[in-house]
Amino acid sequence: MKGGDDGGVLVELELGDAAWNFILEKAVCSHGLFMMAPNHWDPLSKTLTRPLRLNLDDDDDDQTSVTVHVSHPPHSPHALHLRVFGTDTLTLHQQQSLMSQVRRMLRLSDEEHKRVIEFHNMHEQAKGSGFGRVFRSPTLFEDMVKCILLCNCQWPRTLSMAQALCDLQAELQHQSPGASNTENGIISSCQSNNIKSFAPETPCGKESKRKPRKCLQKLAKKYAKILGDEESEMKISTAVLLESPIFVSEETGGDFLGQCKPSTTSVDDSLKSTEVTENDSSSAVGNFPSPRELSRLDENFLAKRCGLGYRAGRVIKLAQGVVEGRIQLRELECEGGTLSLSEYDKLAEKLREIDGFGPFTCANVLMCMGFYHVIPADSETMRHLKQVHAKSSSAKTIQQDLENIYGKYAPFQFLAFWSEIWDFYEERFGKLSEMGHSSYKLITAANMIGKARKGKYQVSP
Repeated sequence: MKGGDDGGVLVELELGDAAWNFILEKAVCSHGLFMMAPNHWDPLSKTLTRPLRLNLDDDDDDQTSVTVHVSHPPHSPHALHLRVFGTDTLTLHQQQSLMSQVRRMLRLSDEEHKRVIEFHNMHEQAKGSGFGRVFRSPTLFEDMVKCILLCNCQWPRTLSMAQALCDLQAELQHQSPGASNTENGIISSCQSNNIKSFAPETPCGKESKRKPRKCLQKLAKKYAKILGDEESEMKISTAVLLESPIFVSEETGGDFLGQCKPSTTSVDDSLKSTEVTENDSSSAVGNFPSPRELSRLDENFLAKRCGLGYRAGRVIKLAQGVVEGRIQLRELECEGGTLSLSEYDKLAEKLREIDGFGPFTCANVLMCMGFYHVIPADSETMRHLKQVHAKSSSAKTIQQDLENIYGKYAPFQFLAFWSEIWDFYEERFGKLSEMGHSSYKLITAANMIGKARKGKYQVSP
């Protein structure tokens, strides 16, 4: 730990064996999660900025968040620089806590490093492009909540909901008027009129009333069988959660692809300019809410305040389960440490017991935990196979088609698929790591229509 010239604290995170092939830009800008608050990627300085907690104990009421800048200076090839603002000193425990969160986000464990090398030995193109680490959140809880935020809505609204939750967290931390109920510690819906609204501007729509299509019912049943839950009453998903900025709805039957109205702004024109955001370390930045913070909220209040709709109940139940000890997140991650197929089945079964966690959500949460052998299959997967591989897949054939194409990369089928689909998006929109923050909302189905930027992929209307 070193004292920073600007009043912050500089912590060096050694990369170890990963130093020779680690690229911060590739590790961060490899998944739609990096676009969601409170993450902020600066394309000019190639720095990731976000709040992190000094204490990872979910039951601790006195959790302090600090703003952390993560960079990889050329003069420090063997270590990342974590510049920590909001404190003059850090204890050894706090340093370890911050480094643990950054390691999780960037997948810097020894096990992940070995798997990157193994995958690169199978996939020369991914090795050449530096793809191999898929960005995730500093905690499993944040990953799980963001899975819920991706359900049944347009991508701009998903971004807005994440930002609204972080804005709310900042206000809760500062105990502004109306932000808490001193009698029972629960924020109720009647208080919402006294608090500034952070509700997203994009409409909620009829997300819970749409009926699933027959082909999606068959696809969902097939995934229920894969996850060992054939007899469950499923809520149908049409989304690839966490994998893409282009989503259809998850577990409620709503359809995102095709719902987006074409943007009045030209995609190519919008991406020409890069947004530059100055990081003000002295300003209050909301972190992603902790389980305890969310567990105290009233469902109606959260639904209205942050525009979560039906998701509010699922988020609060998840948070309450964590706080009350019914959902042991550390235990789940420890059980997934071996990343074996048998552990995958056990973890999937436990996740399915949580309200709102259907087979697609489980598959994507488990992907965040490091399981790469399952490719979530939905309409977006079918679209990609049709446009890139000329495969007109159906619910009956999608698994076999995926196996025929990506099976040779086992147990890294998802990494092979995702490196390909991410390349597809960048062919259309340009390098996502160079995109201005305000342009993230342009990555919608409507703007996918037309030829890719370099003409490599043809997108059908």
